[in-house]
Amino acid sequence: MAFPPTFYRWRPHPWHGLEVGDDQPRVVNAYIEMTPYDNVKYEVDKTTGYLRVDRPQLTSSMPPTLYGFVPQTYCAARVNALSPTSQKGDDDPLDICVITERPINRGEVILRARVVGGLQMIDNGEADDKIIAVLDNDPFWKGANDIEDISPALLERIRHYFETYKLLYGQPSKARIEKIYGREHAFAVIGAAMEDYTEQFG
Repeated sequence: MAFPPTFYRWRPHPWHGLEVGDDQPRVVNAYIEMTPYDNVKYEVDKTTGYLRVDRPQLTSSMPPTLYGFVPQTYCAARVNALSPTSQKGDDDPLDICVITERPINRGEVILRARVVGGLQMIDNGEADDKIIAVLDNDPFWKGANDIEDISPALLERIRHYFETYKLLYGQPSKARIEKIYGREHAFAVIGAAMEDYTEQFG
């Protein structure tokens, strides 16, 4: 029996085996690791591709959106060059926050995300951008195409989460948000992360 060309005989690695998307950087595939219901930090194991428990959430904050990464991206020199105050990229896939109107309460799902902007985050000196997107086929968000189309209150909630989610009691935060940017800069960050990936992994 011949398998169709789109069939994966074995489960693909979510970072290396999935595609960025055929309409990138406007619309990208997002692999979701965490949902707003998770009080444990889940992260894809880079060797096996399975979801592993990284740590319990360190504060009372919960993720305000779906949270994961864009496949076949990598944050290294080119991403760092777009982040003037960082020392290096964080050597991870590019993170993405996906806003939806209907709740999605499970991780390890793939979805199409329409990019509207991002956060320029510095974590312990490393460029750790968070792309902000909406679920592409969500009618509630069909008019959202740039960061101005997202509620400032929601953006502040996202900012607060990432500035505090690694916070240890009695210690200053090592993460800071330098700025919130629109989709044109987000497109540049995605392109840089794709080029960094190609250089690192071929």
